[in-house]
Amino acid sequence: MEDRFEKVVTEMNESEALAAFSRSSIAMVLSNPRLEDNPLVYVNQAFEQLTGYTASMAIGNNCRFLQGEETKESDVRKLREAISEGRDISLVIDNHRADGSAFRNAVFITPLKDENDEIEFFLGIQRSLGEGDQDDFKRIEGLLTEIQHRVKNHLSMVVSMIRMQAREKSAEGDFDALSRRVESLQLLYEEMNAAQENTNRDIINVGAYLARVANSIAHIDGRAGVRVNVDTEPMEAETDKAVKIGLIVSELLTNALKHGFEGREAGLVEIKAQRLSVDGIRIIVSDDGVGKTDTNTSGGLGTKIIDGLVNSVGGGLSYSESEIGTVAVLDVPKRVAEPQADL
Repeated sequence: MEDRFEKVVTEMNESEALAAFSRSSIAMVLSNPRLEDNPLVYVNQAFEQLTGYTASMAIGNNCRFLQGEETKESDVRKLREAISEGRDISLVIDNHRADGSAFRNAVFITPLKDENDEIEFFLGIQRSLGEGDQDDFKRIEGLLTEIQHRVKNHLSMVVSMIRMQAREKSAEGDFDALSRRVESLQLLYEEMNAAQENTNRDIINVGAYLARVANSIAHIDGRAGVRVNVDTEPMEAETDKAVKIGLIVSELLTNALKHGFEGREAGLVEIKAQRLSVDGIRIIVSDDGVGKTDTNTSGGLGTKIIDGLVNSVGGGLSYSESEIGTVAVLDVPKRVAEPQADL
């Protein structure tokens, strides 16, 4: 059975998996077992659409609220045992939406562990099964497994950031920061799907990706009166490097919006991304604010998070301040990805 399962995963069409995720047909949740009753701490929009429960209704509650009259106790027991033992599980369970209607839910749950092999979060990937899908669960399971593999690898970086934040703030961390960081990953998967329509290389248009990240952060954390201008050139980067660059820009922009305009009602934040004459990328995040953010305060939490990400891409980050704001300049060396031969 294990060999057959491995074969299904191996034969999965990766572009199909990414396309499904980017179309928001795949629900994703995170729960925190270190909090009482292992409550949900993040849900994406696909979860809201699938279940009818908004993020405000779901966050802070154990996901058993999806259970109802048609939920089998044997399935609940399997989930409970797997979570208690800290192991992966995939199954089809009868769940209920907020309006009480039942649906067949293909669920894949896996633990996210720290460097001490302790579980910090559980990642749940879910998809509603239609009539035709119920006879083909192995294929759906393979789809969810491929997505889970991608998401889990990238979430390890986000979990490290959350761990650092939790140590310096509260045990529950910052839900807004968690949501923003995870949403930046979903934007990455959408760009990955678009890239794979034109090439089989594991690269994306990082300029387009950063523009989408910046617009998303401006929508989430923006303030009335503070404009955000984005100017990015088309440029490519390997996927793993792109996700780190996206997280760096997300942190820089969020800190500028939250801390750069204290006491002011209007302002401007600009983001520029351009190719260097040598093989690399330069990203500039500037504002005309008060010249004080968490990231340029020595020893601050933002400094530690961003420095770790910058080091991981082999880049350099410098700040300058003046009476008209702060400028952050990120330089990232970019190895040109060689085209891979068709298999």
